Amino acid sequence: MPDFNYSDTDWRSIERLKKWYSGDVHDSMEHLGLWGYLEGVSLLGALDPGDVVCGPAVTVLFEPSDRKGEPQDVYHNAIDNTPEGGILVCDASCADGSCSGELMSTGAKTRGAAATIVNGTVRDLAQVRALGYPLFGTSASPVGVTGKKEPKKSQVPIKIGKVTVRPGDIIFGDIDGVVAIPKERLRDVADSADELGKNEAAARDRILAGEKLQSVWPA
Repeated sequence: MPDFNYSDTDWRSIERLKKWYSGDVHDSMEHLGLWGYLEGVSLLGALDPGDVVCGPAVTVLFEPSDRKGEPQDVYHNAIDNTPEGGILVCDASCADGSCSGELMSTGAKTRGAAATIVNGTVRDLAQVRALGYPLFGTSASPVGVTGKKEPKKSQVPIKIGKVTVRPGDIIFGDIDGVVAIPKERLRDVADSADELGKNEAAARDRILAGEKLQSVWPA
């Protein structure tokens, strides 16, 4: 059975990261020699201006399948076992079809999930936005998954672009995109983001006070 034990999640560092935005977070990762940008995945659901999502990953892997009848048990189980504040991360890029829409988002939000990230298309965006749920995907499509693919594994490493996301790795998302942080480097990234954010805030204050950009940069 998949392990959904998230008792060792460093929620304090997650809360520290929530003060920043994805540009700060990824700059901080690059400063540490890391790369976490989930290329091609963007916000398609609802997120208030300036808000971010950040939490531990619950992973789901889809594979091609010609089975009919919406065989979604693996995905449903992952949603039902997502810890409060967790983020579902699905690799559904193996075939056409949107694995997440109104019902999956409703189930995830009811369970207390912070967001769903899909490497693939998503649908029912009007309903998802009315729900107020942060759903991320590569694009919108009304096409369903039945007869094309199904979720086969959960709580396994999945690869999105250059990045491998493992269960428990930290996902950060906002209007600019999604970043994955290796769980064991979370505190390092949070420390770096705090320092970068402090420097950028000081630079912004100097610019607003009338200093020229060339005298302020680099921050």
